[in-house]
Amino acid sequence: MDGRDLVRSVKAVGSAGVAQGLRTVRAAWRRRRADAAALPSRGAERARVPGSVQGAEPGPGGGVLRFDRSELRIVVAGNGAVFWGWDGAGPEPSYALAGRCPEPDPRALLEPDKDGGWRVVSERMTVVVSRHGAIEVRTPGGVTLRRDQPPRWWEPAGGGPARWMQRSQVPADARFFGLGGRASGPRLRDGTYRLWNTDPGRAFGPGDDPLYITMPVQMVVADAGTHLVFHDTTWDGTVKLREGEEGAGSGHDRAGTSELRADGGPLRCWVMVGTPARVLLAWASLTGAAAVPPAWALGYQHARWGFGTEQEVRRVVAGYQERGLPLDAVHLDIDHYDEHQVFTVDEDRFPKLPQLAEDLRADGIRLVSIVDPAVRAAPGNAVYDAGTAEDAFVRDASGRVVRGVVWPGEAVFPDFTHARVREWWGELYKERLTRGFAGFWHDMNEPTSFAAFGESTLPRSARHVLEGRGGDHREAHNVYALCMARAAYEALRTLEPDQRPFVFSRSGWAGMQRYGGTWSGDVATGWPGLRASLALVLGLGLCGVPYSGPDVGGFDGSPSPELYLRWFQLGAYLPLFRTHASLRAGRREPWEFGAEVLEHARVVLLERRRLLPYFVTLAQLARRTGAPYVRPLWWSAPEERALRDCEDAFLLGDCLLVAPVLAPGTDRRAVQLPRGRWYDTATERAYEGPGQVLVEAPLSRIPVFARAGAVIPVRGPEGDLELEVWAPAPGRFGGGLVVADAGDGWDEPEFERYVVRREGRSVVVEREGEDGVSEPPHPVRVRGLEPA
Repeated sequence: MDGRDLVRSVKAVGSAGVAQGLRTVRAAWRRRRADAAALPSRGAERARVPGSVQGAEPGPGGGVLRFDRSELRIVVAGNGAVFWGWDGAGPEPSYALAGRCPEPDPRALLEPDKDGGWRVVSERMTVVVSRHGAIEVRTPGGVTLRRDQPPRWWEPAGGGPARWMQRSQVPADARFFGLGGRASGPRLRDGTYRLWNTDPGRAFGPGDDPLYITMPVQMVVADAGTHLVFHDTTWDGTVKLREGEEGAGSGHDRAGTSELRADGGPLRCWVMVGTPARVLLAWASLTGAAAVPPAWALGYQHARWGFGTEQEVRRVVAGYQERGLPLDAVHLDIDHYDEHQVFTVDEDRFPKLPQLAEDLRADGIRLVSIVDPAVRAAPGNAVYDAGTAEDAFVRDASGRVVRGVVWPGEAVFPDFTHARVREWWGELYKERLTRGFAGFWHDMNEPTSFAAFGESTLPRSARHVLEGRGGDHREAHNVYALCMARAAYEALRTLEPDQRPFVFSRSGWAGMQRYGGTWSGDVATGWPGLRASLALVLGLGLCGVPYSGPDVGGFDGSPSPELYLRWFQLGAYLPLFRTHASLRAGRREPWEFGAEVLEHARVVLLERRRLLPYFVTLAQLARRTGAPYVRPLWWSAPEERALRDCEDAFLLGDCLLVAPVLAPGTDRRAVQLPRGRWYDTATERAYEGPGQVLVEAPLSRIPVFARAGAVIPVRGPEGDLELEVWAPAPGRFGGGLVVADAGDGWDEPEFERYVVRREGRSVVVEREGEDGVSEPPHPVRVRGLEPA
């Protein structure tokens, strides 16, 4: 937190501002002293490399290779992914994996290779290990996708965790994606990216890194194939990327490089090879299926830090209703708490909160509560007293409870890496449910502790249970929010067993999709913030987190009517569609920006509601396949280089291509189309890809294209499910999957498969089933047929 951020935090707490500012100074000194006492200087270090291979021990799916100064365990899993770990590291324990890791593939065998090396051949890849410990991942055809050079360790002479470094090479044409939520993406350019979940302490833009969610997960896309690599360590580190250069016909290509450095933890990784869809399917089978949000959470949601009172909430909701604007949820920020204390309510400003929630729900609107992990350290605070009795709070190396500073003042922090603490914390959500809340928004959970200088988090020496292994905050920091989300999700499944939980979190780590989604955090108001919003959603989707979205309008400022509308139009096609702003920012209700914006926003909201069945389908497909709702244009054709470099448009599922307007004063824009026929959904004009087209983008709409042959489930005029079918090109076929909404519980929905064919001037749509084909059970509307 810099000086400006300290001033902001001081102002935000009103009359207590000066005292709060002093607390942040004391907290920073406490953290510094604690770390100085418990984490001595590393001193002299010994460097180590594996050395030469001395022998091998084959085992199921692979085996163990022994080197002079290390050993390498390599196993091909039954899902096609390959694991390797140095110094005897195995795939467990791991916060990323969902349950136990998959069984080894018995068909994969460790066998000698040339020059004294070894190899493991599997269906999807061949892994070759040189006699000095370099590891190559090759396609079945023998093309190298990745080459990891022998790793290097630096071990403190006095003992302690070893730092390590792994350098890798990828093809010259490869492009990097992922690493969690990065504002500068989605394609990651040359630079160094930090792996340490961080609250920047201010609104951020494309140049800011790191942010709230970092993951050592890379998606690498090249002509030869796509692969995902995950280095399973939760410790602080950096990834330095450099894209390659092709020799322009000279044959002297320069490979792309990735250099990962970590301050500790095991050196182990997983690699998955195949199409992007196959890679993320394998990733989801490792880290867990994505939680499916209730259908209402796929609608439009409105939030603000600063609603202030129950009357203000009712006034805003009435504004939507009076103007005929769809609204599905309202979020209450920390200002609804009693003096910012979690799991409380300010009874003066919200005296009848359960009644408010009941009244909103009668109109189809849910109430969502913010939940912060920090607990005010004051006797008499029920959560603090209960947590103290439970011994739930993080302690320092000397055994004292760690104290930080957050919105309620002096605060303590539950140790979510302890199963007993997660269970205790989860029970606290019962209070939220009795107040009428239907969803939960986790904030400040990097975790953040305000500090006048240094890092705004807990001391690195703070102790954590880490599921019984024991360790400190250097290992626990990046998974703190993941474990908090687990506590909430698992408790809500028990407290409301008939309802799917809705949890989304500002911070997290690999596997967080098991418990819910995320949002952008405090993205800056401005055109760069709008562009960063799209980068974050795309990047997170490629790391296996399909449900996310930005603060529409930006968090900190007052957007112009044009910027607000363009952000609103983008948000309508993202999984989490939510307006939100800070206490001192401008309003975010559509009618605050003039009559023209209001009418355009109405069209946007009605279109989002019309597409709700499509979002329900995408949510269920994400659970089944790992495929994100929002996909880069290269998703189905990663070999098309023009698509790999396109960052200003995206696919929404398989059916739609969305080209948002990301710059001011734009009324036309170029759109890169993938292969095939695409229809402008506004004009129904057909365009042929691959190639670039120039289309109209008036203030009233952004360009959206439908793939020829697509079957899109939509909400009809009477609220029933309809099929919007876009005509295949002559001589072509189409089709798609539709998942009918089975409600917000746990009933397994029915997957409907449709095939579409062109017969002259007509289009035939049939449903495929076990008993053959049949007529669709829903009304069908065909679009894109040329006029007679």
